Amino acid sequence: MTVMRVAIFTDLYAPWGDGGIVSSVKAQKDALEELGHEVTVFCPGFQARERNIVTVPSHKKLRINGAVVAKRPEVVEEFVMRKFPQFDKFDVVHVHYEASCSLAGIRLAKMFSIPVVQTMHGREDMAVAVNVPFGVRSVVAGWLNRMHRKYIPHEVGVRKDKFQATTGARAKMWEVMVNHANAAKLVITPSDHFAQKLEHYGVTAPIRVVSNGIPEKIVKAEVKVHKMDDGDVLKMVWNARASKEKRILPFLQAVAMLKRPYILYVYGGGNQLKKAKKFAKMHGMKAKFYGKCPRQKSLLRMKDVHLSVLASYNFDTQGMTLLEAEAMGVPVFFCDPAMMEVVPEGSYVLAGGSDPISMSMALEKLPAEQIAKMSKQMIKHRKEVGQATQTKKLIAVYKEAVNGRVKK
Repeated sequence: MTVMRVAIFTDLYAPWGDGGIVSSVKAQKDALEELGHEVTVFCPGFQARERNIVTVPSHKKLRINGAVVAKRPEVVEEFVMRKFPQFDKFDVVHVHYEASCSLAGIRLAKMFSIPVVQTMHGREDMAVAVNVPFGVRSVVAGWLNRMHRKYIPHEVGVRKDKFQATTGARAKMWEVMVNHANAAKLVITPSDHFAQKLEHYGVTAPIRVVSNGIPEKIVKAEVKVHKMDDGDVLKMVWNARASKEKRILPFLQAVAMLKRPYILYVYGGGNQLKKAKKFAKMHGMKAKFYGKCPRQKSLLRMKDVHLSVLASYNFDTQGMTLLEAEAMGVPVFFCDPAMMEVVPEGSYVLAGGSDPISMSMALEKLPAEQIAKMSKQMIKHRKEVGQATQTKKLIAVYKEAVNGRVKK
């Protein structure tokens, strides 16, 4: 086996950030190292305790959604070049985000003629549209756009339209995403639907679809078929951020309408956790909130539930929640039709709309006997979400980039 030397640049990594990107990068790093490849992760943070993690210069007080933020790309570049004068020893640079540390990774790779593989994880247009106050969205998006093109030329412009760039702010963020992707030799997306959107807006770099993965120890562990009898309490778990973009409040509104007995377990912190707790208390809901906690706790809970929930709409490009549910044999509930691509047919409940009434109706009408059928489908396909399966595809992408035989 040819050992590959991989430099990963990401603006999100534990314990200085959380979410799907963090889980994905960690799983990839561990799987590559288990196969004997040399991996170095460059990320914002302080005093790394994990092997082969290099924390780049970062702001001590500045945080975005709780995550540590790296200093300007040129500061990161100077630091990396000082610490790694033989940076050209790396075979490939794999970039996982669009902020300072990731921008530095792209620029360093270009400087040393190292092929860049860029994973496009998320919908930055929706992040701005949902989380930034209405009156300043255009200002914030414009500033982010200007900062990005200061370091990477924007050869493709994106104008407001009726598809995804429905506002000036969202158009500016699509422009950032498209030009960031085009700076790579190969682009990875976790789903076909996101790849199609990127190509629609002007990504010309070849795109390869490689799913995020779940650690093999989870996939290989024994699981049981989840069952529900008539009259049983419907047990649901939420193990995503309790945030605006994940739509925790609309989902709580839906659950509050239920006439059937239920209990909802909410794992995860987020910008609407306090509001969610207040709403649940006000409506006398049977909901338990655990806040931000180790992933292992929510996975243990998943052994004893009927549904795992993802209530986002036109935001998630894949959703680690869905992959974890598949690994655990748990049926899933969502309201975004694009998520049907992520899990096996017959393993999910799709609401008829994204509004609380539609979600509530789908949950109310769910037959108890359907749970076991959906669970069996998840268990049948669970090995497909294992990191080992996805790592083979990832290494193939690396080799394609390094060998230069890239086809559109």
